[in-house]
Amino acid sequence: MRDFSSDHSALALNTASLGHNLEGHGAGWTSEQVIDACAERGFGSIVFWRREIGERAVKIGERVRSAGLTVAGLCRTPFLVGTQATDVESIMDDFKRSIDMAAALGAPVLTIVVGGVHPGTKGVAESLKIVADRVAEAAPCAQASGVKLALEPLNPVYAGNRSCLTTLRDAVDLCDRIAAPNVGIAVDVYHVWWDTELDRQLKRAGAERIYGYHLCDWLAETNDVLLDRGMMGDGVADLKAIRSFVEGAGYRGPCEVEIFSANDWWKRDPGEVLDVMVERFRNCC
Repeated sequence: MRDFSSDHSALALNTASLGHNLEGHGAGWTSEQVIDACAERGFGSIVFWRREIGERAVKIGERVRSAGLTVAGLCRTPFLVGTQATDVESIMDDFKRSIDMAAALGAPVLTIVVGGVHPGTKGVAESLKIVADRVAEAAPCAQASGVKLALEPLNPVYAGNRSCLTTLRDAVDLCDRIAAPNVGIAVDVYHVWWDTELDRQLKRAGAERIYGYHLCDWLAETNDVLLDRGMMGDGVADLKAIRSFVEGAGYRGPCEVEIFSANDWWKRDPGEVLDVMVERFRNCC
């Protein structure tokens, strides 16, 4: 395993950790303020959300690189299935726009959160087939733009309305089914910490298909399954064991802190949040 105790250049900020992915949350920092604050603290990279970028993808990407950082990724595609994804043409057009934004930003990875159970179906099997078809359709466009597509399984509590993709096993199965060279997975501690198949499925995926590793923690007494994630070290996830599995499968990329915390971390000064991230990354992860 990599030693982060004296070198945290692998640390990446997902700007959701400052609340900027949801309207009305966060401290209101501009992207430029976030970039400067990360550079000052020795972060290696940043992952943005589409709503922050608007028409400024090229400018923001250049600003990141001029500060000595890299853009690690972009969040996210539209839901591809579920009650919010019934207009296929609109969904695929938005999927293409998200790819274009990632390319303009210089983000090598675009995260896919697939959406919930599709209307008119039960269970997840049929919905996962639709996901596979729609990702396969978009993959050549992304490949031509130099963008990798990362399927992110979410915790099973979200299966109905946010992600019919809930296990790493199913995510790797989808990659096998789609069989595109630029389709892989993103591994988020919040969503996989409980999975006893994690090590085996990561080895199935292999280094060439692991496109991201997301850090946070699961609070034992969580009050909101969406907006009450813990800072690393505050919860019950075995962070070092999980990273040993991820790196044992060959991953050597950024470690991206992504914390949705409406009533705790999003209410703190962003500088404090970033400082705590650095300390916890070096000591807990």
